[in-house]
Amino acid sequence: MAATTYERLKLHITPEKFYVEACDDGADDVLTIDRVSTEVTLAVKKDVPPSAVTRPIFGILGTIHLVAGNYLIVITKKTKIGEFFNHVIWKATDFDILSYKKTMLHLTDIQLQDNKTFLAMLNNVLSVDGFYFSTTYDLTHTLQRLSNTSPEFQEMSLLERADQRFVWNGHLLRELSAQPEVHRFALPVLHGFINMHSCSINGKYFDWILISRRSCFRAGVRYYVRGIDSEGHAANFVETEQIVHYGGSRASFVQTRGSIPIFWSQRPNLKYKPLPQISKAANHMDGFQRHFDSQVIIYGKQVIINLVNQKGSEKPLEQAFATMVSSLGNGMIRYIAFDFHKECRHMRWDRLSILMDQVAEMQDELGYFLVDSAGKVVTNQEGVFRSNCMDCLDRTNVVQSLLARRSLQAQLQRLGVLHVGQKLEEQDEFEKIYKNAWADNANACAKQYAGTGALKTDFTRTGKRTQLGLIMDGWNSLIRYYKNNFSDGFRQDSIDLFLGNYSVDELESHSPLSVPRDWKFLALPIIMVVAFSMCIICLLMAGDTWTETLAYVLFWGVASIGTFFIILFNGKDFVDAPRLVQKEKID
Repeated sequence: MAATTYERLKLHITPEKFYVEACDDGADDVLTIDRVSTEVTLAVKKDVPPSAVTRPIFGILGTIHLVAGNYLIVITKKTKIGEFFNHVIWKATDFDILSYKKTMLHLTDIQLQDNKTFLAMLNNVLSVDGFYFSTTYDLTHTLQRLSNTSPEFQEMSLLERADQRFVWNGHLLRELSAQPEVHRFALPVLHGFINMHSCSINGKYFDWILISRRSCFRAGVRYYVRGIDSEGHAANFVETEQIVHYGGSRASFVQTRGSIPIFWSQRPNLKYKPLPQISKAANHMDGFQRHFDSQVIIYGKQVIINLVNQKGSEKPLEQAFATMVSSLGNGMIRYIAFDFHKECRHMRWDRLSILMDQVAEMQDELGYFLVDSAGKVVTNQEGVFRSNCMDCLDRTNVVQSLLARRSLQAQLQRLGVLHVGQKLEEQDEFEKIYKNAWADNANACAKQYAGTGALKTDFTRTGKRTQLGLIMDGWNSLIRYYKNNFSDGFRQDSIDLFLGNYSVDELESHSPLSVPRDWKFLALPIIMVVAFSMCIICLLMAGDTWTETLAYVLFWGVASIGTFFIILFNGKDFVDAPRLVQKEKID
């Protein structure tokens, strides 16, 4: 019988201990956490004191050490997403962070402020939508990987067997991980996107599922995490699996996306698009080979679809990527460059068919995974498309949705859902479900990495580019600009703290949070707000003549614009840069 984690839990709190009681049928286990010694032990229900304060919870996210000491993070609300082969899939929607300490009197004012900031960072990560879990199913692996496992693997706890790339609370669960006897309380949580629908075509009902798994390795925000690290982990790496379940048969098609796998950066400096910088000193081939060695081992053949511009600031990255693939000389890796913006300019998105035709034979060669109702593997997927643009968000998601539709067409025909000659595009009801799910997938990945919804989702939802879509893209681009420059440093610090890339040491004499910002960093928003406010005031309070009013408006308008451009010459002094982890420097 496959291992599971407890589904129904109660948290009992006393001044000395936390008791997490398993309430599943027949369960008697109680996880006990000593709030003083931090020791974790296993007890039984009769050990819970009657005086304890009790509340229901839906899972333990883990523990973390901050300035004030240890904290327990629990899931307090969840929403049912659907059922996956009779396994319920949940989204965690609310959390609570509970201090082991009963008082904060042992902290100085500075420590109190730092602790408050660290708690705000944790809440910042937890407030981002997209945390999913199941107490009975391993969400971190694809159907194909799960089909190729041993009986011993099936008996492992969900935490032991999980793909650690996609366990976002792996660091938080480190203490529980060390004690196998408490693993049924350790709940691996995925971050990304899951969408599940029961669909019908030709009167035949099937389940259609879309899962995007975000890697917690080299995780972060748009401009502060680019390229790869020394281990070959790519920024914004996402594994997306599309699944069909019909009549007991299951089919799966897997794709990946990830940042261009060389050492490059694009740090914010108040410019709308900072210039990408490729490292002159790094050993690109070493990191590049590490990345693709692991990708080939996990997924098989790699068909790279690089969607960046082949001119302007993106051109050097395209050239470097192509050169690295050529130099590596690995027959398992193929490279295709498709200048998305050039080919689809003037809203000619129908020209994406050029790319689909170009890769059609390769897609047929890679295939998809299919297991019949008897559990026999009929076909395996021999490799994946690895797509990327600059952010691996907008252009990438559009192309992935087209590749996935082509695979789904073949799967549904083989399963007998589609008649010979029928096209998915003709199935209006399903097409609406399909397009909206992929657009929602784009939005989820974009919010988690860039801070806003995705661009170009009007095409994904409707199959065509619209004027309203262009306007919404402009709005989202404006929001991205603000967040990337003025709030992403805090978001990056929050992710690094949550994932354990930075560990708090309360004995450290100097906190990185106490480093004062340059006066210019504080001056920018003040200058801009004052100048803009004066323009508005001048419009609302007319002077003796409209000529005088216009003169005031022009004065403050020119002042604000002039100040902005002066600042732009040294914009990096004004951006909200991370403070907790020293990122690699790009020469």
